[in-house]
Amino acid sequence: MTVLRARAPAKVNLCLFVGAPREDGLHPLVSVVQALSLADDLTLEPAGTAEDEVVCPGIEGPNLAARALALFREATGWDAPPQRLTIEKRIPVAAGMGGGSSDAAATLRLAARAAGRPVPPELAPRLGADVASLLRPGRVLMTGAGEHVAPLGPPPPLGVLVLPVAAELSTPAVYGEADRLGLVRSHTDLAQLDALVRVGTWAPDNDLQDAARSLCPLIDTALAAAREAGADHVLVSGSGPTVVGLFGGGDGPARAVAAAGASGWPRAQAAESVDEGWAAVRGG
Repeated sequence: MTVLRARAPAKVNLCLFVGAPREDGLHPLVSVVQALSLADDLTLEPAGTAEDEVVCPGIEGPNLAARALALFREATGWDAPPQRLTIEKRIPVAAGMGGGSSDAAATLRLAARAAGRPVPPELAPRLGADVASLLRPGRVLMTGAGEHVAPLGPPPPLGVLVLPVAAELSTPAVYGEADRLGLVRSHTDLAQLDALVRVGTWAPDNDLQDAARSLCPLIDTALAAAREAGADHVLVSGSGPTVVGLFGGGDGPARAVAAAGASGWPRAQAAESVDEGWAAVRGG
């Protein structure tokens, strides 16, 4: 009986630049995505049932990890007996930290190990914009509508103060609000930013931040709390509503831990940058 385990790390978009929608309706992006030590834990094992099942206590409704497992079987012809995928959630749900996407990416890694074959390259983009960036988690450059991912080398030390906001935001709603507010960039502007990011000339920023703030005013209180905690940079994570404070340098992780303990913010926690090895499949 083979039992495999993997971590599914949360992500933070250290920069997120958003272009006007393409002809297919998707927004082109230029983003530096960093995987974090805040993570869900996944276990894949034989189910002893008639079909694959996904167990995720406390989470209702469809699960992207279940779709990932089904797509892997369909694309590869993997015909192993039914599997049980158990997800222990730690990443906030609908919070802009990529929890569902990372679970799907970790599921693909687990299925690939169990099947003894690689993940077909087209699968991750089919599952969503963030899945490809978390298939081999670390620090990556994400472009296109999320389908193009390039590693940026070992991540430098980074501490992250995570301040969950007691709300949920729909990613499509935030993109729609960004369109309404005129926050998206021209093709030329986005291409120039792409070039700058590739040579390392960028600063933490999020084009979706004001759209998220417009839909969820509670975000402003969290941004103020992160600034008060002494973070080097403060921004909304992805489409929100989670707010993060970034602490750079070798002492960054320790400063983030101290900030989380002193913040007084409900469910505040600290995380740090991790690489692909940290999220590798174990067991088997």
